[in-house]
Amino acid sequence: MILFSNPGAQVQAHRAEIDQAIARVLDSGWYVLGREVEAFEREFAEYLGTAHAVGVNSGTDALALALRALGIGPGDQVAAPSHTAVATIAAIEMVGAEPLLVDIDPVHYTMDPVALEAAVTPRTRAVVIVHLYGQAADMDAVLGIARRHGLKVVEDCAQATGGRYKGRRLGTLGDVGCFSFYPTKNLGAVGDGGAVVTGSEAVAQSLRSLREYGWRGDRISHVAGVNSRLDELQAAILRAKLPHLDADNDRRRVIAGRYDAELSSVLSIPVRRSESHHVFHLYVVRLADRDAMVARLRGRGIGASIHYAQAAHQQPAYEARLAGAGNLPQTERAVAEIMTLPIYPELSDEEVGAVISAIRTELAGA
Repeated sequence: MILFSNPGAQVQAHRAEIDQAIARVLDSGWYVLGREVEAFEREFAEYLGTAHAVGVNSGTDALALALRALGIGPGDQVAAPSHTAVATIAAIEMVGAEPLLVDIDPVHYTMDPVALEAAVTPRTRAVVIVHLYGQAADMDAVLGIARRHGLKVVEDCAQATGGRYKGRRLGTLGDVGCFSFYPTKNLGAVGDGGAVVTGSEAVAQSLRSLREYGWRGDRISHVAGVNSRLDELQAAILRAKLPHLDADNDRRRVIAGRYDAELSSVLSIPVRRSESHHVFHLYVVRLADRDAMVARLRGRGIGASIHYAQAAHQQPAYEARLAGAGNLPQTERAVAEIMTLPIYPELSDEEVGAVISAIRTELAGA
C-alpha cells in the first residue's frame, strides 16, 4: 500500500539525528520547558524571521491561546473558513467566541476575501485565515479588510510550515501565526506539539503565561491559564528536523510538479497562487465521482484520502449553531469532489509513477 502520508518514513530518514536528540534529553534529566524548548523557540523564530516563538502542546491550543492573548473571548465573533480541519473551529469555541463562517474561493480553496468583507459584523473581532494544503491565502486582501474593520489576524499555518507569501514566511504577516507539529505535518514531531509566533513582546509574554496556568515565573496564577507546554523530547526532535524542512518541502514540490504534468489532462489539479510558495502538505485534486475513485484506488493499493469529506458546519457537533453556515456554496461543492493523493518527501519516484498510472488507468476505464 502506498500511504497518503508516512511520518514513520521521515523519522527513519533523519533517525541518527533524532536518536541523538532524544539521548540528549534523557541524559539531561530535565523534561519540560527546559533548554531544548528554549533553543527550538529561538531557532524556529529565526527560521521564520520573527521575534518570538512560544511552544505549546498542539496546533489547536496554539490557535486558542493566540486568540486569548489577543483579547478575544465570549461575545466576540471570529471569522474562519468552514473548509478546514475542525480544530480551527474548535479553538474558536474553546475561548468562548463565536465562529463566523466564510466561504472559500473555488480555485485555491482558501478564504474568499469578498465573502469575508460581506460577512463582517459589528461583533467581529478577528479572522483566522487558514493557509490550506500548504498554500498561502490571499493575504494582501485579508490584511486590507482587517485594517478597515479593526480585526486581529491569526494565521493558521498548520498545513503550511515553511511556506511563503511574496517572499515572507507564513505566520509572520498577521498578528500571530499558529503551527501544528502533529507527526504528519511538514515539520512533524513524534507526538503532539504546536507553536505560536509573533513580533509582539507583549503578546509573547501573555502566551508564555497562558500556557502554564497564568504564571509569570513565580508559580502564581495571575490569570486563568492552562497546561499547554511543548515537552523537551518533542522540541529536541523538532530541532533535529528543522534544518531539513526546506529540502523536504522542495521534494514535495517536485512530486507535485510531476502530478501537475502527468494528471492535468485528466483531472482538475491544484492551482498555485502566484504570490505563494506552496509547500504541498497535501496534493488535492477534484473530480465528480470522487468516492468511487477513492475506493478503486485503494483497491489498487493507492492510499487516496479526502480532506475534508465534510466541512465543519456539516458535522453533527456544529451544524445546528455555526453562524454563516447557510451561505457557503463553494465550500459545499468542494467537499463533495476533492480527493487527496499521496505526497511526502520520502515518496519514491517509482511510487509517484504508480499513483499516476493507477489514476490514469481508472479514469480511462471509467
